[in-house]
Amino acid sequence: AILGGAKVSDKIQLIKNMLDKVDIMIVGGGMAFTFLKVLNGIDIGKSLYDEEGAKIVPEIMEKAKAKGVEIVLPVDFVCSSEFGEGGEIKPGDVTSGVPEGFMGLDCGPKSIEQNAAAIAKSKTIIWN
Repeated sequence: AILGGAKVSDKIQLIKNMLDKVDIMIVGGGMAFTFLKVLNGIDIGKSLYDEEGAKIVPEIMEKAKAKGVEIVLPVDFVCSSEFGEGGEIKPGDVTSGVPEGFMGLDCGPKSIEQNAAAIAKSKTIIWN
């Protein structure tokens, strides 16, 4: 399953239901930064952060582990000083986080490779 969107809390039920049905779940979009902040403690700058959703990230990860579901999160990202065209672009990753004053807007080249590998070994893909 490939999940994205802004808020984890908007997709709680979907995520929990999908964990009973999938082997791999790619978490992308704005909600990925909530996962990364909770799980890795990295600075996410001005990236989207879902305070309510953050509270259930550990529960989601525990259920995934219990069910043997691999959760794929971005390992690098394209960051910008503003949303839309015209912002300064900088890279970020799970080690350095999102640069101060910037927001993570897309996955980087390593994450693209990681996602492609997860998709390539899948028989069925559900994208939400």
